[in-house]
Amino acid sequence: MPSSPPVPACPICGTDAPGRFCDRCGAAVSPQNCSSCGAGLSPIAKFCHRCGKAVAGATDRSAAPARESRAPWLVAGILVIAGLSYIAFLGINRNSPPEVARMPNAGNAAPGEEGEAAPAGAPPDISSMPPAERFSRLYDRVMRAASAGDTAQAKQFTPMALLAYGMLDTVTADLRYHAAVLYAGSGQEAAALALADTILAQSPNHLFGYLVRGEVADRRGNTAAAAAARKDFMAHYQVEIGRADRPEYAEHKPVIDEYMNSVSGKR
Repeated sequence: MPSSPPVPACPICGTDAPGRFCDRCGAAVSPQNCSSCGAGLSPIAKFCHRCGKAVAGATDRSAAPARESRAPWLVAGILVIAGLSYIAFLGINRNSPPEVARMPNAGNAAPGEEGEAAPAGAPPDISSMPPAERFSRLYDRVMRAASAGDTAQAKQFTPMALLAYGMLDTVTADLRYHAAVLYAGSGQEAAALALADTILAQSPNHLFGYLVRGEVADRRGNTAAAAAARKDFMAHYQVEIGRADRPEYAEHKPVIDEYMNSVSGKR
């Protein structure tokens, strides 16, 4: 039985091409001649080298390999742009760390195990926690990230923490203060002031209310409001700091002492 004739290979891409043109790149496989002068033509010729006549179908045959050859460069370009964007993102975060509010006592953030902070990038497992603990863990996460200069993580967890705060059945002055810290730190100063007013309405003369008012006033550059907050803070400090029913003062003693020292320095 006679063997089948070998299938010619495309002279351009090497693919088996049983027809007159390569199915992969479109190049002519069988020899072709100029339709005008009969000169033998190269498989990739667009014009006859002898008489200059355009080769029929040359444009169509060259289109496929051109598209194919551009693909790797397009992919490489996309990867380069993505890499440069990531480097720029890191640079922005490194050079523009988040402004940590004076109010939070980040050093007293609740630890994960034996006083150690949770691993960076790993959110706390809050699925089975009571609502108050869930809010507390998320608040602590934001404070640690802000103290470490991790802008992205602080921005990621702040909305989650505020959402958890909104789900609480009951709130204390301490929880309102934590929420006010998050609002002030994320630029939502009006919401922070609203919580300061609520703290003072529910717990008259509570130092946290004056702390929040003073912090927001300083951020806004409102010297009159800042002076009023300092005056009210000092007017009630001695009585408030000694109250046994304000355990939250002991938890936030560093920030209270810092604010009192700053107030004393401006008197």
